[in-house]
Amino acid sequence: MNTHPIQIGSEHRELQIVNVGEVSVALLNLLGDTALTEAAADEMVKLLPTDIDTLVTPEVKAVPLAHAISVRTGIPYIVARKTEKPYMVDAVKKTVLSITTGKPQELVIDGADTAKIKDKRVVVIDDVVSTGGTLRGLSELLTEVGGTVVLTLAVFTEGDPHEGVVALGHIPLYPKEMGV
Repeated sequence: MNTHPIQIGSEHRELQIVNVGEVSVALLNLLGDTALTEAAADEMVKLLPTDIDTLVTPEVKAVPLAHAISVRTGIPYIVARKTEKPYMVDAVKKTVLSITTGKPQELVIDGADTAKIKDKRVVVIDDVVSTGGTLRGLSELLTEVGGTVVLTLAVFTEGDPHEGVVALGHIPLYPKEMGV
């Protein structure tokens, strides 16, 4: 099994390299990894501007990270869901393409959350930024509802450099044959 080493604070992991279409990636999965999520939140809080109103994260793997950052800062967070739920009223949607899904998907913000975004300074929180497609779509969606995205903060970037994304580190993309 091929792996890629990472270090966040005192937490070390060997990320398994997995196939996602035409390339392979070192798979960061914060879900269920409390120690790594907490270490990443500790480091990311240090990078936040002081005048932020709201954190926004795309569903799913960065949700515990946004929660941990919210607990540390008192800044509320919103989750951009990947499907519209029956309870949502006046939901706002944007279609995006993510490297991990390989197909178009929606980002949806519940209309009940738009007041937490409109005329607010927003930081987007994510686990890994690869192509940037999800974050571009999310930024456009947040702008459409009246928010100002002042920073995109990720645990890692991967692949090509990403202008405007602040990350704790960078992990490479691998050839398809490297992954499982």
